[in-house]
Amino acid sequence: MSVEARLKELGVTLPEAPAPVANYVGFVRTGNLVHISGQISADENGPIKGKLGADFSVEQGASAARRCAISLLSQLRAACEGDLSRVVRLVKMNGFVNSTADFIEQPKVINGASDFMVEVLGDKGRHARAAVSVNSLPLGVAVEIDAIFEIL
Repeated sequence: MSVEARLKELGVTLPEAPAPVANYVGFVRTGNLVHISGQISADENGPIKGKLGADFSVEQGASAARRCAISLLSQLRAACEGDLSRVVRLVKMNGFVNSTADFIEQPKVINGASDFMVEVLGDKGRHARAAVSVNSLPLGVAVEIDAIFEIL
């Protein structure tokens, strides 16, 4: 099943690739690798702000991470000139979780993005990963994730 068909089956419509909020670009392609800049947790209402361990449950954090994954795919689609069939695989994701000092469930939060990538890409979505805690993130968002994809 194509990536676009799988997204449709899941009821997900990719938005246009979010514009950078500072002096950087949304993605850089070098050879067959696409390095996608950090995508923040945001939905149709704007940034999803808050701190895990204080403002959000693990489930809410995982949902915010899923929104980051949707933005990653939007950037990837732009890098692939609209053709997601060019995706060979997701190589690596780095997940950053805005959390309290005693919060230790960062991997469960970032699973929201990892699980989504496998749902959409199948085995091509299995990846190496980091899931780390940070004291704050840009705009006060709950989650930020960057990624590296291999494409044709």
